[in-house]
Amino acid sequence: MSGLTNALVICAVVVLVVVRQFKAQEIGTDRRWWLIPAVLVFMAVREPDLIDPQHRATSVTLLAVELLVGLAMGAGWARTSHVWTEPDGTAWSKGTKATAVVWAVGIGLRAGLFGIGSLLHVRQGTPGLMLALAATLLVRSGLLIQRAGTRPAAYGMADAAPEPMRKEPV
Repeated sequence: MSGLTNALVICAVVVLVVVRQFKAQEIGTDRRWWLIPAVLVFMAVREPDLIDPQHRATSVTLLAVELLVGLAMGAGWARTSHVWTEPDGTAWSKGTKATAVVWAVGIGLRAGLFGIGSLLHVRQGTPGLMLALAATLLVRSGLLIQRAGTRPAAYGMADAAPEPMRKEPV
C-alpha cells in the first residue's frame, strides 16, 4: 500500500477511536476487540520501510521508543477512562478530560520522535505509527477489561456460573 493509503487508514482509525472514546461504551461485549490492532500490525509489518536500512540501529531505537510511547499512552488512556457497572452487571467506560490530555501528550511525543528522526536523517514511514497505535489500542482494551472485571466469553458462548461440585457416593 502507498504511504498515502497508510496515512488515511491511520487517520480513520484515530478519528474513529477519538470520537468513540467520549461516548459511553460497554466493556467486554465485543469478542473482537483485538481485530483493529491486529489489522494495523499486519499492515505495518508487511511494509518494507518499517526499519530504515541505512540507519538500522537508530531506526530500531526510534521504533522501540515509539512503541513504548504507544504502550504508555494506552495505559494512560485506560487509567483516565471512567469505568462503571450498571445494575444489570454490564461494565461501561467513557473518556474524560484527562483522557484528552493523554492523547495530546502522546501525539506531541510522537511528533517529537518524528522530528528527532528527521534531524538524524532516518527515513520514517507510517508502519511505526501503525504499530504504536496498535499497541495503544491493545493495552487500553486489555486494561479496561481488567479494570471492569469482565472478560470476553470463550468460543462465543455466554459466561455461565460454574456448576457446584457434587459428591459421588462411594
